[in-house]
Amino acid sequence: MPKSAPLTIKDIARNLGVSVSTVSRALKDHPDISPETKLMIQAYAEQGNYRPNVLALSLRRQKSYTIGLIIPAIVHHFFSSVISGMEELAYKEGYNLIICQSNENQHREAINLQTLIDHRVDGILVSLSKTTQSFDPFIEAFASGLPIVFFDRVCPEVETDRILTDDFHGGRIATEHLIKRGCKNILHLAAPQHLLIGKGRFDGYCEALKSKGLAFRNEFTLKCDTPEEVMALKNHLIDLAPHIDGIFAVNDSTAIAVIQVLQKAGFSVPDDIAVVGFGDGPNATIIHPELTTVVQKGYEMGRAAVRLLLQRLNNPSAAISPQTISFKPVMKIRESA
Repeated sequence: MPKSAPLTIKDIARNLGVSVSTVSRALKDHPDISPETKLMIQAYAEQGNYRPNVLALSLRRQKSYTIGLIIPAIVHHFFSSVISGMEELAYKEGYNLIICQSNENQHREAINLQTLIDHRVDGILVSLSKTTQSFDPFIEAFASGLPIVFFDRVCPEVETDRILTDDFHGGRIATEHLIKRGCKNILHLAAPQHLLIGKGRFDGYCEALKSKGLAFRNEFTLKCDTPEEVMALKNHLIDLAPHIDGIFAVNDSTAIAVIQVLQKAGFSVPDDIAVVGFGDGPNATIIHPELTTVVQKGYEMGRAAVRLLLQRLNNPSAAISPQTISFKPVMKIRESA
């Protein structure tokens, strides 16, 4: 059965015997239209499932009322909580969110960006993929006048608004917590150092060691920030285990994976090795022992990112200096450390 064409303003006007302008003003609740005519037109439009032509409206107003979002992966608790904060505020302000995920792939990220530009989004919110080394697509988009706000994983080469976690502080308090527990040989499972979040957490780890008089040892830092990498390095981690008494993992999923590896190898957490993660997702309380971790404020960060973008969109001609908002994380102490 063929699908019927959507009801238009012209259809309503023809079927009710009124002008197109009368229908348009009645649907906008204009005071010049009599209550009787207004009620008749609005009832007919509702019965016929009339929907405004969003494309025509956006072309006329030069605004789509849509915001593009590019994230590495929706499945991560941090990003899902960020999205919740973004959608809550964007919806309240009359905007829709178009969500794209890069799957940690620079090429796909660039395609996502171009797709959003082609769909005439009013602005873009971005958290970079791990593999992004060239920022040219974002530099060009920003230079063309497209408002962009980076959050969590930010682009160092585009001078625009940014929402960050104070990763240096987070890395420091995580390591200091382990030291306070008596740990002296602390392994850091690190993210790639070209990412500012990876470098910040690593630098915080190093600062905590230095401030407490403990030596930094190269062999106690491993590039390992996914459960898959934990499994790939399983034998090496087990070989290291007798020589360490603490682990600071760059995120919760890595911390949970290493706990499981240690336990299967016969090590007790936290009695033999204490473990601290970063993120505080739901899995932190499912693992046994429950995970001590650094709490990120994803929901609040999402709202802040949208708020900065709306400031640009609502004041397109204003000369507003780029802003950086940094959220200071806190420790959530449980059983693993």
